[in-house]
Amino acid sequence: MRAMILCLFAALTVQPLAARKCYSTDEAADHSGKDVCIRAHVYDVVEMKDGTRFLDVCSPETPDEKCRFSIVSLGQDRKDVGELSQLRNQDIQIRGTIRPFRGRSEILLSNARQFKGGPEKFHANPALMKGFAPDDGKAPVNDPALHSHHHHGSFNSTGTSH
Repeated sequence: MRAMILCLFAALTVQPLAARKCYSTDEAADHSGKDVCIRAHVYDVVEMKDGTRFLDVCSPETPDEKCRFSIVSLGQDRKDVGELSQLRNQDIQIRGTIRPFRGRSEILLSNARQFKGGPEKFHANPALMKGFAPDDGKAPVNDPALHSHHHHGSFNSTGTSH
């Protein structure tokens, strides 16, 4: 009985990943802003001087200006993504949010789990984090409602107005 329940649970948890439709790179732009699965063939893995890596999913016969989709992995995510050179000449499926970038569509590869249907790694917005340090005890945003002096003296300990 226990084994049957475990098998049923496993089937129910794996099914959504298997049932998820994977789109071709040609269809990626139709799903801009959406978290989708894309299937692609990796022709090459290109690394820039800053550590940014690209999975080249356009055939060598396709001129660069005609290539409409790319997979980008930032240098800061190298540890979470791992080695990519073994993907050269492989067919892959990757999950991510389709973003427009310079006339193309792209997926940001930030974690290896994206190849197994998992989500991208969360990246904090640096503009919102300006001046925030987790050790200083301050709130990450300047919200007057979070200040201890806000409405000071407006209510007494019994909850009635002064």
